[in-house]
Amino acid sequence: MKSGLIFLICLTMAACTSVRPGPEVFLAAERAIQLAEEAGCEELAPVELRFAREKLASAHSGIEKQKYDVAMYLLEQAEINAELALEKARSALSRRRVNELRKSNEELDSKLRVTFGDDFK
Repeated sequence: MKSGLIFLICLTMAACTSVRPGPEVFLAAERAIQLAEEAGCEELAPVELRFAREKLASAHSGIEKQKYDVAMYLLEQAEINAELALEKARSALSRRRVNELRKSNEELDSKLRVTFGDDFK
C-alpha cells in the first residue's frame, strides 16, 4: 500500500514537470530583435530594443533554471518589445520624411511668393 502511494505521488509529480523546450523556441524573438537592429532601432527606439534584449536574456536564464513557463512568457515579451521597437522606428522615420517634405514645401512656397508675389495661392 505504501509503495503504491509513493508510486502514485512520483507519477503525479512526473506529470507536472514540463519538458525542456528546444532551442528553436528562441528563433522568433531573436529574429524580431535582429530585424529591429537592422531597421535602426538602436537610434530610433533604444528603450524598447533594450527591453527586448533583456527579456531574451532572462528567457535564456529561465530555461537554464528550468522555469520553462516563465521563459516562454519572457520570449513572447521579447518578441513583442522588438516588434514595438521596429514600429516606433518606422514611425520616427516617417515623421522625419514628413518634416523634410514640409520643409521642402515651405521653401518652394517661399520661392513662388518671391517670383509671383504674395497673392500666389
